[in-house]
Amino acid sequence: MFQLFLRARAHNLLGSRREDKSFKARSVERDAETDRVRIGAVLAAIETALGEAEREQAGLNRRVDDALARASVTFGNGTDEYLEREPLDNHHQDLFAADISNGQRRLKELASTIAHLKFLKTAMLTRFPDVKPPQLDS
Repeated sequence: MFQLFLRARAHNLLGSRREDKSFKARSVERDAETDRVRIGAVLAAIETALGEAEREQAGLNRRVDDALARASVTFGNGTDEYLEREPLDNHHQDLFAADISNGQRRLKELASTIAHLKFLKTAMLTRFPDVKPPQLDS
């Protein structure tokens, strides 16, 4: 008995599909809007990443400049300062040097990342001229 019901359902399903031979697609306007939303999401992600990287770069620049200023104060101004410097001052100089070096390394990485993100944004805007970049609040 269940086989009978199963056969009847399969026949109805296949029969209804045979009758509906026309292909249905969404409207052109709906397809275009879907594409704009997709491209807009990618542009928004690029814009967000770019803004975050630029803010990190600005903050790190200020901290590296501050470390450079503090390191220059601890150097002294004598020609033989390095000969008579206290061990604690040497230790602080080494710490400043490490911080400055790490900061400058990261600044180079950020500059490269920002350049790549700007390239991606330009490429997206070139390939999809109808899509406007989102205006993010800063």
